[in-house]
Amino acid sequence: MYAVEVRDHIMVAHSFRGELFGPAQKLHGATFVVDVAFFRETLTKDEVVVDIGRAHEALKATLAPLNYQNLDALPQFSGRQTTTEFLSKHIFDAMAAAAREGRLGPGGEGIVRIRVMLHESHVARAWYEGAV
Repeated sequence: MYAVEVRDHIMVAHSFRGELFGPAQKLHGATFVVDVAFFRETLTKDEVVVDIGRAHEALKATLAPLNYQNLDALPQFSGRQTTTEFLSKHIFDAMAAAAREGRLGPGGEGIVRIRVMLHESHVARAWYEGAV
């Protein structure tokens, strides 16, 4: 399996509900480093997995509406806990749509899996991985 990975980051504010989250129940900031890996069985005719530039642009476009936002105030997250795991799946869905819709350029249609990993600190990370 071949893979290419692109990286960006977002800075957000959010809070959580429930005793499980302890002090994170209060509004707090988070900076997430976001890695997105694209997997395919064979390389394209140009010997690549996907156009790295287009993949990075698709990631930046996906993250832009979240960056410097209070996630608690965004309507698409109303009633949800915007945990690292939850955000990984949210970003995965957008990146899988980009692959299906041709926004990754030629070769994007051959992407079979995507993994979205969010690093919330140097000691903790979460991800979502699935078929496109």
